[in-house]
Amino acid sequence: MDDDFDEFSFLPAQAAEIGIAGPVPAAERLTLTLPDGRRLSALRYAPTDRPDAGPVVTFLHGAGLNAHTWDTTILALGLPALAVDLPGHGDSSWRDDLAYVASTLAPDAVAGMRAWTTVPQLLVGHSLGGLTAATVAAQAGDLVRSLVVVDITPGIDPAGNAQQIARFFAGPTDWASRDELVERALSFGLGGSRTAATRGVYLNSRVRADGRVEWKHHFAHLAAARAASGAPDAVATVLADAGWADLHAVTAPITLIRGDHGYVTGAEADDFARRLPHAQVVTVPTGHNVHEEMPARLGRMLRALADAG
Repeated sequence: MDDDFDEFSFLPAQAAEIGIAGPVPAAERLTLTLPDGRRLSALRYAPTDRPDAGPVVTFLHGAGLNAHTWDTTILALGLPALAVDLPGHGDSSWRDDLAYVASTLAPDAVAGMRAWTTVPQLLVGHSLGGLTAATVAAQAGDLVRSLVVVDITPGIDPAGNAQQIARFFAGPTDWASRDELVERALSFGLGGSRTAATRGVYLNSRVRADGRVEWKHHFAHLAAARAASGAPDAVATVLADAGWADLHAVTAPITLIRGDHGYVTGAEADDFARRLPHAQVVTVPTGHNVHEEMPARLGRMLRALADAG
């Protein structure tokens, strides 16, 4: 398969993997031109019998991922949804200022939500997307009826389990084949199953004119450059920008979903609960990429939160 293909062609197989019968949701790619000329891209999903149904759940992915990382979770969710490609990721434009932190990403996410949603959202963010979602909820509370942060909190130790992703992206920026990328992802315990990792790599990479394969996202290129120069790694930069002020400013209900062997330690989860006593903390038996390792269960959990209003 070359790069000229239907990006939603994986959905039927993904549905079958989690035991969902019947037609997959209607899906389309959206593009918004931002005031400075950059492009913000997203994916919208709706029931086949209501293809014009507006999203009620919005998803923001983590560093080095893209909107498609939520596909299987959205299938299990069974509700109209929006998944945004954060700037520098997927089909969204790269940032000239190289600033991929919550404070600079949130205004673009807000712009997308204002353009593509019509009701307050259950806003779900994983990792960098979780920090960004907290900033969105703090700055544009009218867009958010409930906030779910997946396996991230302000103040987690960048030298802890989060170093896994820093090491992963600090490697080469181009490869001979996508198979090499799949093997690297699996060697770092990323991507879930081999099938899921292969699908994820395919949707997150591109073939250059010289035949070499590279990541589509800017984050890996910056991480590799930082590693080569001895500068603080890109993950440490992301975490250094994050603080508690945004979460304290959120008026919507907050839920933290963490993997029991993810990036948020038990002590850090306890600190989260102490700082935000009205928040709900849920621990599940998985690693950092909850949505890739247990997408069906996560989808059902989010559906319950959405249905609870």
